[in-house]
Amino acid sequence: MLQLMQQKVFAEGEKQEAAYNKFMCYCKTNGGDLSEAIQGAQDKIEALTSSIKADTEKKSQTSANLEKHQGSRDEAKDTIAKATALRKKEAGAFAKVKSDHETNLAALARAIPAIEKGMAGAFLQTRDASLVKNWAMEKADLPDATREELLSFLSGGQDSKYVPQSGEIVGILKTIHDEMTASLGDATSEENGAIQNYEALMAAKKKEVSTLQKQIENEMTRIGELAVKIASEQNDLEDTRNTLSEDEQFKLDLAKSCDTKTQDWELIKKTRAEELTALAETIKVLNDDDALEMFKKTLPSASMSLVQVEASRGAKAKHALSLINKARSTARGGHMATSPQLDLLALALSGKKAGFEKVIKMIDSMVSNLHTEQGDDDQKLAYCSSSLDKADDTRKVLENSITDSETAISEMAGTLDQLTEELAKLEAGVKNLDKSVAEATELRQAENVDHKQLVSDDTTAVELLKFAKNRLNQFYNPKLYKPPPKRELTEEERITVNMGGVVATAAPSGIAGTGIGASLVQVSKHKAAPPPPPETFGPYQAKSETGNGVIAMIDLLMKDLDQEVQEANVNEKHAQEEYETMMKESGSKRAADSKAITDKSAEKASTEESKQAEEDAKASATQEHMNTMKYIASLHGECDWLVQYHEVRKQARASEIESLANAKAVLSGANFS
Repeated sequence: MLQLMQQKVFAEGEKQEAAYNKFMCYCKTNGGDLSEAIQGAQDKIEALTSSIKADTEKKSQTSANLEKHQGSRDEAKDTIAKATALRKKEAGAFAKVKSDHETNLAALARAIPAIEKGMAGAFLQTRDASLVKNWAMEKADLPDATREELLSFLSGGQDSKYVPQSGEIVGILKTIHDEMTASLGDATSEENGAIQNYEALMAAKKKEVSTLQKQIENEMTRIGELAVKIASEQNDLEDTRNTLSEDEQFKLDLAKSCDTKTQDWELIKKTRAEELTALAETIKVLNDDDALEMFKKTLPSASMSLVQVEASRGAKAKHALSLINKARSTARGGHMATSPQLDLLALALSGKKAGFEKVIKMIDSMVSNLHTEQGDDDQKLAYCSSSLDKADDTRKVLENSITDSETAISEMAGTLDQLTEELAKLEAGVKNLDKSVAEATELRQAENVDHKQLVSDDTTAVELLKFAKNRLNQFYNPKLYKPPPKRELTEEERITVNMGGVVATAAPSGIAGTGIGASLVQVSKHKAAPPPPPETFGPYQAKSETGNGVIAMIDLLMKDLDQEVQEANVNEKHAQEEYETMMKESGSKRAADSKAITDKSAEKASTEESKQAEEDAKASATQEHMNTMKYIASLHGECDWLVQYHEVRKQARASEIESLANAKAVLSGANFS
């Protein structure tokens, strides 16, 4: 039985060493994986921190640009409001000037024919004469003598029947009419110029507001995207920090568990060695020749069976020891033209057929044509300037949009690569974690089975030892002997016992009452008494001291077995607690990693959708940019000549108009001396 216990200790040692080596492999493998995951998380935290800082700076700069552009837009709108108010005021002033000039011109238009027809007296009694008088007094640009002569005429200081013969008054009035017409024309030109300037200013400011509005919208969109990106990165940073904390704690717990297991293993090895030593010494004692001889003398049949059992198990003990030594040694090793009209006018003036009225009409027609031509040039110039500016603004907006799209696409591509890599790492980590949990569960189950088997075997061994001890006490220490508990016999057992009793009692009674006893009596009557028997051996001396030693050794074995069961229970409890702690931490880590995978998958899908939308926007902007460049080229081919020679043509026309006006005034009787 002791040899069987020894073999069992050796077998348990081999199984426990294999389980320990498997657990140490688990510690080494998962420790390395955790170290790699921790380093990766630390690198990711550093990268996310830098990215958040850079994105925050971009957001701050974009916010500053947004504020600046909003200020510029507000200034442009204020300028538009002020210019509109000024234009309204100027338009009111021009309306009054135009009304006054048109009234005076109408009065002159009625005065000149009346005077020419000798109706001066009737004219002087009209309101028109008063209007012309007021104009001559207040606004007409006339020499003093001419003004006095005209005022005297209009005041009726001369005889009302007087009719000018020289036509001087008519000439003066016609001159006033022309000046007034010219003044109205100048005012109209100024008004038209002011309108054009206002419209140009409005166009420029509206274009500026439109451009700024687009920039503001783009910047607001960019700020929103950056805010979302920063929030996502901050969430990712928080998740990564949580994961890092869990991994670090898990690594510490794993190291603690591995250290505890190593300490437990060392203690188990030491205890096993002590147990093997005790068993070996006990077997040696029991196999000693003197002990065997003593057993032969005291318990012949039991000693023989003990010798046979021990002899058959000696080789097994040596083989088991060699296996243990072999296992021990293995453990020890183990990234832009002369005008025909002017020519005709020159010819008409040099001839003698054409009258001045006809020439004046020609002059008026030429001036009108010149004004029309200049108006056409001005309109064409305004169209060219407006179209070129608008097209150039569109080009700039499109180029900025393309640049922004390229930047956003590049950033999102980098983000997608990073998310893909992080998802792969997280998925691999979850897979490895599941594998580790499965291995740990399998190992825990095996340890639990071994523990149960150990407790069962040790309990059986203790019962056997108790039985052996009780049996020895029956002989050596009867007072300590505990008889087996009585039990009720079955009917069959009772019948068998009763039958056996009859047989057992029948024979003695027969002997006691039949011929054998009688014959002895008869013999005793006829023969003499035998001589005294020879001296033989004294009473049996029990080997109490030796038996008590064996009993003490059995007590020691039972104590060791009880201690082993207690230690196994403590170790099983610690192992189960460590397993449950590891399962809880593994579950928490897997839930955190699964949440991170879900968040990053959603972020990746959103980023891919944004990237595709940005690529579509870039393609549309690129096509529009090509069309805009073609349109700009066609505008330059149409407008460059006019833009280059517009001022020269305008000055030439102005000089021509001035000359024609002077000629008309002379033809009308004006005296410039």
